[in-house]
Amino acid sequence: MAVDDTDALYLWHEAPVPGELPVARVHGYLICPETGRVLIQDVDGVMGLPGGRPEPGEAGFAETFIREAREENQVQVGQVAYLGYQEVIVPGHPPFAQVRMVGVIEAFGKRMPDPDGAGHTCRRLMVPLADAADVLGWGEPAAAQAKAAARVAQAQWRLPVGSPAAAGYVD
Repeated sequence: MAVDDTDALYLWHEAPVPGELPVARVHGYLICPETGRVLIQDVDGVMGLPGGRPEPGEAGFAETFIREAREENQVQVGQVAYLGYQEVIVPGHPPFAQVRMVGVIEAFGKRMPDPDGAGHTCRRLMVPLADAADVLGWGEPAAAQAKAAARVAQAQWRLPVGSPAAAGYVD
């Protein structure tokens, strides 16, 4: 959904996406099991989470998330879990959802241009999960999402997100 979202309202929901709400994007928090840090992609100084638009034929949100992580950041993703969705309300447009996932990085590949990203190559900034919302600059919805990701990462996979390594690039 290409809309000007400068006046958008973002509402975080730790629940399934309602059937009537279209899903425009699937993004998520990819965590390194050795360092407990989360991947923030850096495209020429613009920070974001790995992810993108669902494609026809994909079996679900996990498939979209894993494909986008591979294409954008050349990481192999293992286990994934659904966190919830961010409802986006833009004046003059119907609301839509941005799904949030969390996953475990199994391996980092050699960085390459994103085949769907006009040739840009993402840098991989790894930061403590507690710092993700500030690095992204997305405010309280991102802070709530990062907390949800931390709960899942600790409870399901026992990842060391409570005592991560210092921030740094994995290029």
